[in-house]
Amino acid sequence: MTLVSNIDTEVPEILKTGIGNARNVLRYMFGDGKLSELESLLKVKRLLKADYVIYYIDEFFRDERTVLSRLPIEKNDQIVFISTIKEPTTDYIDELVDQLIDGKQDNPCALVGIGGGITLDVTKAVSNLLTNRGRAHHYQGWDLVKVPGIYKIGIPTLSGTGAEATRTCVMTNKSNGLKLGMNSDFTVFDRIILDPD
Repeated sequence: MTLVSNIDTEVPEILKTGIGNARNVLRYMFGDGKLSELESLLKVKRLLKADYVIYYIDEFFRDERTVLSRLPIEKNDQIVFISTIKEPTTDYIDELVDQLIDGKQDNPCALVGIGGGITLDVTKAVSNLLTNRGRAHHYQGWDLVKVPGIYKIGIPTLSGTGAEATRTCVMTNKSNGLKLGMNSDFTVFDRIILDPD
């Protein structure tokens, strides 16, 4: 029996990205109480006394002490609450990176993103820019990030975009009006913690 199809099997040129082998998140931790393992994951990265972690946290949790009290925050660590009213812009990502560079601090040993897609995308974008330099809009596109970013852990707090599992972080460039991703194998989180609590 021969099946006849009228479907055109030719792939349009615009869809030919050349990507046939993509990286995924290296490690997933899931289950009740897995957030408690964050401390041991970060301890491995804190090799020097001056090493610090930046927590990018959805602003929804600003007054939610039950969540903040469960994080292994140390003296040198920084907490940055991310507004989720609007999607991130390339300018906003640049501002976050500039604040770190202008403070003349060494790069953090790790970044932790806690929240939905916006917060997780911000975490991934900052991670890439801290090691690749330049401006966020320079890396909007396919495989423009050439150097691995800062070690990053994603902790999604809702289900939605799947930002915790993708190789992209989406930003809008207000100067040209384009909403594009920073698509790269280096954009993928190094570790994900999925804790229903």
